[in-house]
Amino acid sequence: MAALTSAKRLVVKIGSALLVDQTTGLRSDWLRSLAADVAAIRARGTDVILVSSGSIALGRGVLGLPRTELPLEQSQAAAAVGQIRLARAYEEALAPHGITTAQVLVTLEDSEDRRRYLNSRATMETLLSLDVTPIVNENDTVATDEIRYGDNDRLAAQVAVTIGADCLVLLSDVDGFYTDNPNTNVAAQHYDVIDKITPEIESQAGDAGSGLSKGGMKTKLMAAKLATDAGCRMAIALGTPLNPLKKLDDGGRCTWFTAQTNPQAARKRWIAAMKSHGDITVDDGAQTALKSGRSLLPIGITATAGTYQRGDPVAIVTARGERIGLGLSRYSSDEAQAIKGLRSQDVADVLGYEGRGVFIHRDDMVI
Repeated sequence: MAALTSAKRLVVKIGSALLVDQTTGLRSDWLRSLAADVAAIRARGTDVILVSSGSIALGRGVLGLPRTELPLEQSQAAAAVGQIRLARAYEEALAPHGITTAQVLVTLEDSEDRRRYLNSRATMETLLSLDVTPIVNENDTVATDEIRYGDNDRLAAQVAVTIGADCLVLLSDVDGFYTDNPNTNVAAQHYDVIDKITPEIESQAGDAGSGLSKGGMKTKLMAAKLATDAGCRMAIALGTPLNPLKKLDDGGRCTWFTAQTNPQAARKRWIAAMKSHGDITVDDGAQTALKSGRSLLPIGITATAGTYQRGDPVAIVTARGERIGLGLSRYSSDEAQAIKGLRSQDVADVLGYEGRGVFIHRDDMVI
């Protein structure tokens, strides 16, 4: 399978055990080598998003906390201390390559609530459009046991799904997926490619992990299922050497999980399965534009029915009552009532604040 050369949008997950040494702290040389890899990949036009663990590991070292499992409150305190250092470390590593970074902190609620999901997606899309490399981490300072991802493997997969990435790489302390734990079974066989995650594959996932890392092979397999079902291929690759992405790009040993569809088709299916919260009636001009793949603008809306909030699915209907599509609204029903039929440049005058451009973006719509 091709390495990273075909990726248009790449998400890379960096585990805390790769980034932080238990004795010496931050692995600065390793981080600089990763930054060089990121710069090389970006130079060929690929969007790169980094999902990084390490804030708690860095913070506990500063605070002198033990390496054992911490109470939730101490984990949150360590994260608060470590997040500053983590963001600064990435900034200092990537800045020499002319790369601007941004810290994006998320929680599980951000993916489960449609409004927050859209906000998170819009923020990362805007950062990428401005040529910024987002550094994403779970917001451990506010997350509780009930709302935590619990590992950044699944977080990385969720980020990949959110932004429509076509490639996800989990850098790990192992070089892929095996039939058994290779640390305890010398006869364990390595998979180069897994085309489909079967019950047999699931039964082979163990719980190997280092002292600083929470992500075992089971969580990586969960991440692979989430990513590949959304059209994003995924690799589990060895991250411990310097320049880990270059080694993977050069054909280094890993396990690739094959995407089951493409990101656009997966997103369209997800939207199509939703139940609408209201109706938006469009004029003939808007109907023609939508069928040619355009976004829906306020000026093309003639009526709105039902009660909905930003991020809710709404049905798109013609003046004759024919339902022609479904999409995620960027405005509430009250806002829709106020701005229907308006030119985009007039929306702010009516609402009293800047609008969000299109009413339904073409990527958030099924026609």
